[in-house]
Formats: sequence, C-alpha cells, structure tokens
Amino acid sequence: MDITNKLWNFCHILRHDGMDYADYVEQLTYLLFLKMADEGSIKVPVHCRWRDMLALDGDALTDYYNRALDTLRKEPGLLGQIFQEPISKIKNATNLKKIVEGIEEIGWTKLGKDVQGEAFEGLLERTANEGKKGAGQFFTPRPLIQAIVDVIKPDVLATKKFKVADVACGTSGFLTVAAEWFQNQKKKLTAGERRYVQKDAYHGQELVVRPYRLGLMNMFLHGIEANLILGDSIYTDHVATEAFDCIITNPPFGTRGSIGVPKQRDFIVATSNIQINFVQHIHEVLKKQGRAAMVLPDSILTDAKARELWKHYIGKGLCNVHTILKLPRGTFNPYATGVKACVVFLQKGKKTKNVWVYDARTSVEEVRKTSRPLEYQKHFADFVEAYGQDPDGLSERKESERFTKHTLAEVKERDYDISFVKMNTQSSLEAPSFYVDKLIVNFQQQLEGLYHLKNILDENS
Repeated sequence: MDITNKLWNFCHILRHDGMDYADYVEQLTYLLFLKMADEGSIKVPVHCRWRDMLALDGDALTDYYNRALDTLRKEPGLLGQIFQEPISKIKNATNLKKIVEGIEEIGWTKLGKDVQGEAFEGLLERTANEGKKGAGQFFTPRPLIQAIVDVIKPDVLATKKFKVADVACGTSGFLTVAAEWFQNQKKKLTAGERRYVQKDAYHGQELVVRPYRLGLMNMFLHGIEANLILGDSIYTDHVATEAFDCIITNPPFGTRGSIGVPKQRDFIVATSNIQINFVQHIHEVLKKQGRAAMVLPDSILTDAKARELWKHYIGKGLCNVHTILKLPRGTFNPYATGVKACVVFLQKGKKTKNVWVYDARTSVEEVRKTSRPLEYQKHFADFVEAYGQDPDGLSERKESERFTKHTLAEVKERDYDISFVKMNTQSSLEAPSFYVDKLIVNFQQQLEGLYHLKNILDENS
C-alpha cells in the first residue's frame, strides 16, 4: 500500500467525528507539520511537541492538542501561517491516538521530499474528486497544469530575482509543478541561489484560509517556503505593481467572490466580472516582458466587456496575446459541468501580431472523471509540441487542422472577439450542445448572482 493510501485510510477513522474529506486533510496537515517541525529545522514552542503527544492518550491527549493549536496560531513565520485560525475537529481521543500512532508508524520524516510531496498532492486530488460539490474549486487537473508549465518554462534563475506567482493559488498546484519543473532542470546552484529558490522565488495569494493553509504545506513538502498571502487579489488597494516575471493561474469561475466593481483599483474596464478583473490584475502585477498563462471560461474571449479589454490591450499594443488553448469539454467536470474553458497566454509589453488558437476540443470526446479522464499524452502532448520551445510564444510555428493563426487585422475585423469559433462546424460532438452549454452557464451565473443578492439583503435586514 502506498503512502497516499495509508494516509487516506485514516480518513475513515475521522468520519466518525463528523468530518468531511476537506476537514480530514486539514486536520492531517496540522499533525504532519507537528511531526516534521518537531524533528526538523523548525523550532516549535514547548508544549507543542510531537514526542509529548506520543506519550499521551485520553483527555490528556486532546487537551494537549487543542492547547498546541492555540499556541501555534500566535507564532511568527511559517508556523503561524500554517496554524492560522486552527480548529480542532478531532473530538474523540481514541481516534486522535490512532492517527498519531499511524503517522509515527509511517515514519513520515524519513521519507524523501519527493515522496512527501507526491503523497500530499494525492490527498488533495482525492479530496477534490471525492468531496462535496465545490471541493474542486481549488484543484486544477494535474495534466493541464503540467502542460502549461512545460510550455511557459518558469525558470526562477532566468534573470536576477525572477519571481513566479499564482494570484489565485488555492492549494498551490501550479506553484508546486513549477517548482518540480525547475528542479528537473538539474542546475547546479550556489548557496545563494538555493536560498533564493527556497525562500524568495515563489509567490501566491489565496482568499480562503483552508486552501491557503494546504497550499503552504504543499509547497513546504516540495522544499519551498512560499510567499503566500491570505487575502483578496481584486478588492484591495495594496498591490505591488510589476512584481512578477511569470504568472500561472486558474482564477475562480462564475460570479462567486464578486462584490461589484472594485473601486479601489484603477482598472481600465469597470466591471464586476471576476474573470475580467483577474486579467486586469494579472496585467498590472506582471513585470514588463513578463509572461502569463490564465485558465479562464470561454466567455473571456467573446463577452462585450472582455472585447473592450482586449481592444485596449491588443489595440494599443500593451501585450502580446499570442496563444489560446481551447480545453476539452468536461475538463472541470464535475465541479463546473457544462462550462467551456480555455488558457490564454500573453506577454506584457509586446505588441500582438498574430493570435494562435489551438483547438483541443472539436472532435474530442468529452472528459469524464473515471471512464475518460484528462490525460497529458492524449489531450496536451501535441499542443506542447506545437507551441514550441520559446516560452513567450515566439517559436516558428506551423498551422494545422487544430492550430490556426489569426492576424491582428482579423482580430480587429471581429471587434476583438478572439474566440475564432468555427461556426460552420457541425460535428456531432459540438453543435447544438454548444448553445445548450452556453445557456446553462448563463443560468448558473444568474443564479449565483441572485444568491449573492439574497445574502446581502439578509445581512441588511
């Protein structure tokens, strides 16, 4: 049995305490970090030590654990971040004892960082797949992340103080794959370079405390003390402009999280559309010549406000929107059923000459979680090869049935609608379901908006 399965089996113990899958992984994160901190380089306060917990049972154990959580949340640095707003949900002392002994039996700290990181990511993936609806909000499929990272090449030593960021980082899926990609380059690092990579190169921001905590832990298990911020990326006036060289991200879909037009920000397009605002935020925090890859719903290519934004960015030569990858239908099933999504690649500070569109959707069977899962080789390998070696999309490219080039003149002629939908395509896998899917998305967005309005009215009543 592998480590992920062993850790996952502890979940069955905690289900009797009324926990869901996300609760379980969060509680396990607390315990694993205590185990590592006690035996590693991170100093923990007295009365927060793993070895003490091993010697206790019954009420003495649960009382010790609760006091430890309360103490650790007040600590500076990574300890205080991991244990921010901690809540112990393990009420049964026997269950807590079983898990503590189980972690000790695994010999967690004797495992290599690669094994620890892989095991923890396995837990996060299972949580997204088996949890309640909405659990996938902070989990992007690994094959998609890997394809994006492979083409955008986030080399944190490419220039001095090169910074990689995810402005909606969730559990740090993009950042961990970026870190793995860099490690696989097998560069010989000086002590200073190693320190920079471990402590200064990777950045992120997350609105919700649980995925933020799990993201910190995920990066820590990959040997990185990431600079993650807990807070809202959009509705804030404290933004470090031109801060990052490379941004890879999957901002939240739908209207959830939108509280109107962000008046604190000097955005070109005034809108409450959260995806458009994330694009504007990303452009603002990118350094000149910096590059970005953004997973977004297809509406970002066609909606009126989106076209207004592209007219400003592309029409005024502020960035090179060089590549769009249209994702297979069902990429985010079952978390966003019916939503069609794409990846927009751009470079700030260069003019758009051509927009290349890779269609990984037409005549491709819909992805299903179990029977037809998303796969790197099947769904993205050809795109990675077609994209080329230059991370800014400047490689010489060849047009094909799936990879088509569209000139700036075509973009202007379409009034900056950059979807380039093949309207005459009558594949049995596309129309008329295309239009039904679009209606579903519209209704979902309207329903979320009504729920949001109801919450506001309830708070003010």
